[in-house]
Amino acid sequence: MKYKSTRGGVRGIPFKDAVMMGLADDGGLLVPEQLPDVRSRLDAWKGLPYTAFAKALLLLFIDDIAPATLHRLVDAAYSTFTEKDVVRMVPVGDVSVLELFHGPTLAFKDVALQLLGGLFTHILSERGGHLNIVGATSGDTGSAAIAGVMGRPGVDIFILFPKGRVSPLQELQMTTVPDANVHCVAIEGSFDDCQSIVKTIFGDLDFKHAHSLGAVNSVNWARVLAQVVYYGYTSLRFDQPPVFAVPTGNFGNVFAAWLASRIGFPIAKLVLATNENDILARFFATGEYSRGEVRYTHSPAMDIQVASNFERYLYYAFGEDPAKVRAFMESFAATGRAATGRAPDDPVFVATAVTNGDTETAIRMARQEAGYVADPHTAVGLMAARRFPTLRPMVCIGTAHPAKFPEVVDAVLGAGATTHPALEVLRNKPARRAVLPNDVDAVKGLIRSLGK
Repeated sequence: MKYKSTRGGVRGIPFKDAVMMGLADDGGLLVPEQLPDVRSRLDAWKGLPYTAFAKALLLLFIDDIAPATLHRLVDAAYSTFTEKDVVRMVPVGDVSVLELFHGPTLAFKDVALQLLGGLFTHILSERGGHLNIVGATSGDTGSAAIAGVMGRPGVDIFILFPKGRVSPLQELQMTTVPDANVHCVAIEGSFDDCQSIVKTIFGDLDFKHAHSLGAVNSVNWARVLAQVVYYGYTSLRFDQPPVFAVPTGNFGNVFAAWLASRIGFPIAKLVLATNENDILARFFATGEYSRGEVRYTHSPAMDIQVASNFERYLYYAFGEDPAKVRAFMESFAATGRAATGRAPDDPVFVATAVTNGDTETAIRMARQEAGYVADPHTAVGLMAARRFPTLRPMVCIGTAHPAKFPEVVDAVLGAGATTHPALEVLRNKPARRAVLPNDVDAVKGLIRSLGK
């Protein structure tokens, strides 16, 4: 199994090199040169525990790590989860919430980033050297990435987040980590600004290679691959193909769901659920991908106008034609707009946008109808699921523990509606962060001074 870029300039990349490369050197994203077909394996995989299923699926995409080593990395990654089988399904009315937040930072990002941290350490132990990880977060990726690599030898991590635009507890999960290899950077701008800085830095190939930069955002193929696992695993727990409602910002999570369907897992449809930052919902309605001003909502991890993983989907939508992908992305980069000429002809997707008011309603209804407390991102998915009552069975992705967003949840359900001891203890810990302007050179300077 080798990997290639969506823009055509890079190919023949082994998995371990793909992990370390992150963003392809031609500016594209890495995808498999050939996708496997899992349909002949589904009967054998039904009933497997999560970790055994993960090992079996991952080995189809990874052939340069010995199976025994990969098994050890998977076991180590998911030993940090409090849920015995890693994920849990909870009924909320006629929808099942797939809770993915039982890892160390209480967010679905842990499912991929606990594994990615182990992969980085394993590859560095073989090759030597030092890796400077640079990433941007709108909330949960940062703390999950930090938890995956804090204290590990051979790694420094620089996480950029928009100053004042992540929840207070999300920020504390990052800034209270005492390990010397962790560097948190508050950028005076939006998450899209943070993401643009990271992409620009990775596009400077001299700087990227001189400072051995690595990526933890979902541009890293290993992130997406780890997320494909829980869609495949869950799809086999139903008697008929389920529908997944996926709260969507950067398109990584829902792309993993789409890819699971593409390689043969029984998935009926995907409900792409955005908040008021509806660039993706508009694309699936019209075929136009046009950037607007970021709206700050109850679901801050989805306050995104430029979805970094969308390019992978476009690659397949354009018939794996890198020239079309390159032209589309260059048009968007230059003008903030690109169009396919018509709405995508993709029977898997339906899309909808959810307002703040709708989010509050979904939180309230989940509590009233099922005694369930949903975080605002999960609530976006629950509201989207309600809009398609004929699409059942329906699984809504549970993205984060509600205690990470007490400002919203308590405002809807009353003070003290949700707490978690691992979060409350953070309020009394010392925090540290750098504050930088929205400027690429300022961030490069910090990496030069603190990176190895």
